[in-house]
Amino acid sequence: MYGDKNNMKYSTRWHNEKSRRIPILLEADIIVAGGGSAGVVAAIAAGRQRVNTVLIERFGALGGNLTIGMNSKPSGILPGGIPLEFWKRAQKLGFAGGRYTAHIGNGKIELTSPCDPEMAKILLAKMCVEAGVTILFECFASAPIMEGDTIKGVIVEGKGGRQAVLSKIVIDCTADGDLAASAGVPFILGYENSDMQPVSMYFKMNQVKMKKFAEWANSHPEDVTERSISVDHPEFGIWASGFERLLKKYQKDKGIKLQRENVTLKTARGNSEIYCNNTRVISSSGISLLDISNAILDLYRQIEANADFLKECIPGFEDSYINGISSMLGVRETRHILGDYFLTGEDVMKGKKFADSIAVDMAAMDIHDVKGSLLKFENYPPYEIPYRSLVPKKIEQLLIAGRCISNDHVAHGRTRNIPACMATGQAAGIAAGIAVKTGTVVRKVDVTEVQKVLKDIRMPIRAK
Repeated sequence: MYGDKNNMKYSTRWHNEKSRRIPILLEADIIVAGGGSAGVVAAIAAGRQRVNTVLIERFGALGGNLTIGMNSKPSGILPGGIPLEFWKRAQKLGFAGGRYTAHIGNGKIELTSPCDPEMAKILLAKMCVEAGVTILFECFASAPIMEGDTIKGVIVEGKGGRQAVLSKIVIDCTADGDLAASAGVPFILGYENSDMQPVSMYFKMNQVKMKKFAEWANSHPEDVTERSISVDHPEFGIWASGFERLLKKYQKDKGIKLQRENVTLKTARGNSEIYCNNTRVISSSGISLLDISNAILDLYRQIEANADFLKECIPGFEDSYINGISSMLGVRETRHILGDYFLTGEDVMKGKKFADSIAVDMAAMDIHDVKGSLLKFENYPPYEIPYRSLVPKKIEQLLIAGRCISNDHVAHGRTRNIPACMATGQAAGIAAGIAVKTGTVVRKVDVTEVQKVLKDIRMPIRAK
C-alpha cells in the first residue's frame, strides 16, 4: 500500500472561521449541484422547461462516473426520455453501442453497451448548451445558503474564490447528498449507518489482441461466467466478467492479494482497448477526505498488479499496457438522504406500484458486499421510483437525485446505477421547472403534471 492511514492523525481540534461578505456570482431559477449522470440530465430537463438553470460541476467535464470515471456503460437499459435521447444521438454519431444480451449464471439480462466516454463529455455539454443551461466547470458547491428551513442558493468555491449563486430551487446531484446533509436533512450512512459498498477505480488496457481474447472468452465459460462476447465486432460488443479461478491461482503463485474475487472487462469504441473493473478498497468512506486519498493510493497499486495479472494470465493481453486511469474515485455508496418516502429492497425486488411514480428502472441488482467477500449481480423485474423519494425531509425548495435518493442499502443496489440516476435527475429537473413556473414549492408540485411531461418525452413510469 502506498499510503497507510494508520500513520494519519485525525485531529479533534477546531478552527473558528470568521464571517465575511462574499460576492454573488449569479442568480438563477434553479441550481443543479453536480454534473454527473443525474445532474447533467436534471439540468437539461430543467433548461428545457425554459427556466434559468445553472449547473455546478467540480470537474472540467460532465458525466461523472459514466465519463470521467470510465464506467462507460449505464449497467442497465435506458428506457426512454432524455437518457435514451442522449444515447441515440451518441449512437448516430458513432460513439455508443446498442443493447446486447449478457449471460449471467443460468439466466440472461439485457444491457446497454458502452459509449466512448471522451466523446460523451462533448455531447452532454452540447445538450446542456442547447437547453440554455449555464455551466460552471471546476467549481465546487461547498455549502447551502439557508433562510430558516428553506434553501436559497449555494456557496461555491473556484478560481474566483468563495462566491454565492442564488436560486429559487436547488437540486442536489452531488451523489453523496452533500448539500442536503449540510442543510440539516437526516440521512443514513451506508448499511444501517455502518460500512458502505467498497470503492474502486477503472483503468484501460490498450494493444489487446481482441479477436484472440474474444475467442478464448467464448470458449471458456467456466472462467468467464457472465458474458456477452462478439468475436467479429468487438467495438462496444464485449462484456466479460468472472475470472475467479485464474485470480485465485495467480494470487497464490505470486503471494499477493488483488482484493477482488472477480473482474469485469468491456470494450467501447476502439478495437484494441478494454476498460477494466478490477479493483476494490473496503471500509473506505467516500465522504472522508483522508479515506478518499488513501484509497486512491491503494488503488494505484492494485491497478499495476491487476495489469500484470491480465498480461500474464489472459490470452490476448500479452503485449497490452495501461493507457488510462479514472480521474475520480468510484464511490458506490455513502449517504441515503431521508425523504418523504423511503424506498426499500422489497419495493424494488417485488415491483411495488406508486401513484407518484416518476420512472421505471430495469437495472440488475448490483451489490458489492461491504466486507468485500462477494458481488451480487442478479436480474429482477422492472420497478418504479416514487417522486417522494426525491423530496428530502425538513428542508424546502430542495430536491435530491442520483445515488443519494431516499432508499435503503438493498434498494440502492439498483437505484445507484446510471439509468436510475439519470431518471431521477430527469424527474427532479422537470418538477423544479414546473414549480418555478407555477410558483409552487417542490414538495407540493402536482406530480401528474410531471408525469405528463415524462409521457410526452416517452419516459415509462409504470412497470409492467
